[in-house]
Amino acid sequence: MNTDPVYREVQQFRQRWLWALLSGTALLMLVFGPVSWPGLVIVGVVAAFVYSLRLETEVRADGIYLKMWPLHRSFRRIAWSEIDQYEARTYRPLREFGGWGIRWASGKRAYNVSGTRGVWIQRTNASDVLVGSQHADDFVTAINEVSTN
Repeated sequence: MNTDPVYREVQQFRQRWLWALLSGTALLMLVFGPVSWPGLVIVGVVAAFVYSLRLETEVRADGIYLKMWPLHRSFRRIAWSEIDQYEARTYRPLREFGGWGIRWASGKRAYNVSGTRGVWIQRTNASDVLVGSQHADDFVTAINEVSTN
């Protein structure tokens, strides 16, 4: 079986507001000190962790694959047989899921990094999944291509 992805997208946390918040916290610790070195180390570790996070999405012949590295070491697969419906849609990350990252709400899960567009996947026997995407329409086109073959 061919495991090469038909569609692949990698997203990272590179929003200016996030980095302004982390930088501002470190700057405030330095300016209004006394300097708390353990606090600066914690801010640095958090910044390095957020910088390393990335959401990898792939559409392959046997399903949709998701990985939020370094939280997931391997891909999570949603097989075609598990998918009831899917659609590209606009969503509100804070209101619907309480933020970004891997988020859980009643009967649904979200994997998102930035933006307000994604692909909503209704599953047959599991919670629904929203996968954030900067190219949601291309993502759905790839699903259409592969799932109909």
